[in-house]
Amino acid sequence: MEQYVVKGGVPLRGEVSIGGAKNAALGILAAAIMTDETVTIENVPNVRDTRVLLQAIEGIGAKVKYIYNNTVQINGGSISDLNVEYEYIRKIRASYYLLGALLGKYKESNVALPGGCNIGSSPIDQHLKGFKALGAKVNIDHGVVSAKAENLVGGHIYFDVVTVGATINLMMASCMAEGETILENAAKEPHIVDVANFLNAMGANIKGAGTDVIRIKGVNRLHGCTYSIIPDQIEAGTFMMAAARGDIVIKDVIPKHLESITAKLLEMGCKLVEGDDWIRVIAEGEVGSTNVKTLPYPGFPTDMQPQIAVALALAKGSSMVTESIFENRFKYVDELNRMGAKIKVEGNTAYIEGVEKFTSAQLSAPDLRAGAALVIAALAADGISQIDDIEYIQRGYEDFE
Repeated sequence: MEQYVVKGGVPLRGEVSIGGAKNAALGILAAAIMTDETVTIENVPNVRDTRVLLQAIEGIGAKVKYIYNNTVQINGGSISDLNVEYEYIRKIRASYYLLGALLGKYKESNVALPGGCNIGSSPIDQHLKGFKALGAKVNIDHGVVSAKAENLVGGHIYFDVVTVGATINLMMASCMAEGETILENAAKEPHIVDVANFLNAMGANIKGAGTDVIRIKGVNRLHGCTYSIIPDQIEAGTFMMAAARGDIVIKDVIPKHLESITAKLLEMGCKLVEGDDWIRVIAEGEVGSTNVKTLPYPGFPTDMQPQIAVALALAKGSSMVTESIFENRFKYVDELNRMGAKIKVEGNTAYIEGVEKFTSAQLSAPDLRAGAALVIAALAADGISQIDDIEYIQRGYEDFE
């Protein structure tokens, strides 16, 4: 079993470069199989989730070639199988993007129901509703989702909830459908825009990504291209929270994507300096408390909730963190309390009373972002901490150590 051993108590100083956005990469890698030509994708984060998805893509017959560490070439011209095995899905939730990609290209896909982090239910009913609106017949049998259509015809789809996964899946499924598709109440995250830009680079016609109405005019075919993935907003935010005890320059970022995070750090009393593609976070003296509520983009990201809770647990005063996206997202609180934090969870809100310091402990990462938050806590604690189950952390951070 892999683990991190952390000797803490030293404020972090220095600089770090941010990799490609994991959540954008998962959508883009799946979309790359929608043409029979070769697609070159740069700035792919080399993390467990992207590697598993690439294995799943190879498993259905596409050709995958690593040019170097963060550049991948994919050719979907040799796909021979429209069934994505449970083995791959069990490891990552995002392999359901192959549903939309295969359905859009071949009018048929069969994908086992997904696994992923255990942070509450992430139902795919909105995906399936959308596929049906495009004319597909959808069945779930023995844990496998099957979608099949004689032909896909554009439709008007209104999402009942804002969902990143379904927005990406339906952009893919509809970009070669007949006529126009309108997605309303669409998610607006930066990685939605990135997947849309990538599909457009392959010849799709998608307008409005980044707003809550996306319009897609179907095209006959997609072609190869070279594309570079945007920087990872959550990886950048994680290091920004780690800097709430130190002075860190975070390079290769898009500051605009980080505004909800910078706003909270400023409220807490940190100093920030911004360049075109870098941001410096400096914590001098005491850090103060604030209240946070997670919301869909451009609100504060749910994927940053555990990290800011750690920073607030060491801040002066009392804070409230409200989780409005996922249930079960406070599993890490017990671990922090064992380190000396004072956090009480009631329903979907954590009430945090700041403490002066943490002490080291033996910890276990409950999921990806909470795992990263525990590493930040261990870095701030006196003594040596050990963190188990770090395969969760490796799902989303390249070379975290």
